[in-house]
Amino acid sequence: MTDTDPETLAGRVRDGDLRLYELEDHADADTAVAARRLLVEEQSGAELDATGEYTLPAGQATDTNIENMTGAVQIPVGVAGPVQIDGGAVSGERYLPMATTEGALLASVNRGCAALNSAGGAGARVLKNRMTRAPAFRVAGVAEAEALASWARDNVPALRDAAESTTSHGELREVTPYVVGNNVYLRFAYDTKDAMGMNMATIATEAACEVVEAETAASLVALSGNLCSDKKPAAINAVEGRGRTVAADVTVPREIVAETLKTSPEAVAEVNTRKNLVGSAKAGGLGFNAHVANAVAAMFLATGQDAAQVVEGANAITTAEVDDEGDLYVSVTLASLEVGTVGGGTKLPTQAEGLDVLGVRGGGDPAGSNADALAEAVAVAALAGELSLLSALASRNLSSAHADLGR
Repeated sequence: MTDTDPETLAGRVRDGDLRLYELEDHADADTAVAARRLLVEEQSGAELDATGEYTLPAGQATDTNIENMTGAVQIPVGVAGPVQIDGGAVSGERYLPMATTEGALLASVNRGCAALNSAGGAGARVLKNRMTRAPAFRVAGVAEAEALASWARDNVPALRDAAESTTSHGELREVTPYVVGNNVYLRFAYDTKDAMGMNMATIATEAACEVVEAETAASLVALSGNLCSDKKPAAINAVEGRGRTVAADVTVPREIVAETLKTSPEAVAEVNTRKNLVGSAKAGGLGFNAHVANAVAAMFLATGQDAAQVVEGANAITTAEVDDEGDLYVSVTLASLEVGTVGGGTKLPTQAEGLDVLGVRGGGDPAGSNADALAEAVAVAALAGELSLLSALASRNLSSAHADLGR
């Protein structure tokens, strides 16, 4: 037998001839995955038959998306809607693809979509687009720190030239210095067009840091100094934004609130104030919302986004009020939604199909418009979910709804 046989390839790992991560160098990707699965089954006693049943191209995945692949995890995918969206980048009816294992989630979002449609649809706009990277520099003391901060403010054009030399798409928009003793953090903010842009921002910032070190007395300590802040709860992202800052809203007529949502505008507004605003404040929360993370996570998984960035995506504020006509106005503003329609997981087949459902796969024309449209669609899904859950709480039928669905 040759290395094209999984058992032979696994045997070379057992004998110490190969390491687990080297298998793709000696066989095609599917054979390497199968051999690795044999080894894991042998060591753990688990049976990975279902994990080994996948349709994605293993070679593509192991080239760009994962290491030590053993197969794939399947997550049920459904759709909510179609929902009418009046966005700056997307308009018309769209189904919202969502992948989740949480029963009742799509039913809830779908109910919210029905209310949005009855009200004429949801509005949505991207308010800001800035992917950030904030390197940490060491200086001698506060005098030198102030000098570096001043230098950075005065030399943005030179930093821009260096950063943009690494990319044909990204644009450096601003550099903001922050000083803590002898630490200086320069928060670089980029327009990354249709890419989520974390890698683009990292590579571009590294080039700019070389200019900083060449022209000042500062020493680079870490290319990421956590003031970015990536994949961590952070107030700076709630205030300044990261990725797309996007908002969606709707005014639902009183009669639709009663007929579709089984409650009143006043009750929904009170639940939102006492739960999402006061309750979240007392808890010291960064997100002032009911369950925005649900919609963000489900759409991220369905469209190939970086799932860890749900941390920032859930950094949202929901508002609800009764307007002068007695109707219900609801909005949700997501401060730091990091999405892209090119690169990363968006290239995998099922995730690409999720983007196709929305009509936003690949680069947009103009550049950045597809990622803007995806951000607006996620915001509308979050709005539908917020409207539905707040109404369920206001009508006191949350637990009965889960019981009816057998969840």
